[in-house]
Amino acid sequence: MEPLIEKDIRASFVNCSKGEAHRLPLPRDLGTRPWPDLDFLGWRDHQSPDRAYLVAEHGGRPVGVVLRSAARKRGFLHRGLCSVCLTTHPGSGVALMTARRAGRAGREHNSVGLYICADLGCPLYVRGLRTPEAGGRLDESLTVEEQVDRLRAALAAFLDRVTGAAPA
Repeated sequence: MEPLIEKDIRASFVNCSKGEAHRLPLPRDLGTRPWPDLDFLGWRDHQSPDRAYLVAEHGGRPVGVVLRSAARKRGFLHRGLCSVCLTTHPGSGVALMTARRAGRAGREHNSVGLYICADLGCPLYVRGLRTPEAGGRLDESLTVEEQVDRLRAALAAFLDRVTGAAPA
């Protein structure tokens, strides 16, 4: 992924107003992110833990979406599987995140969701640059490049559903 600056990130959001995009908190470490190893820029909102943000190149331009994570059940021990990178995490390490759809559909309260690593570290897990605390990666015969392609395809399908480029 090419490095992004604040102006480009804020302009990329498709499922919130320009005012909301202007007010949302950006990560402070944009200059030190491992951009060549990222397929998307993802971060959590530390002021509002149920909110997250994701920006990826889609259709030749950056596309950003505001995400909300579903309420977490307490006391329920389980393992979750990220549908983007196929990393397993215990407990709340995988979250159901929903995005309001872009345009009229979003104004009518339509949303789409996916199960994704709660820390949005999918690109780093696929490349072996980050290891889940107590989970793991599936033992696969695919190369890292093929796994990256699969991650990008899953992300593109989600963004198509958010933007309305494909049927929901």
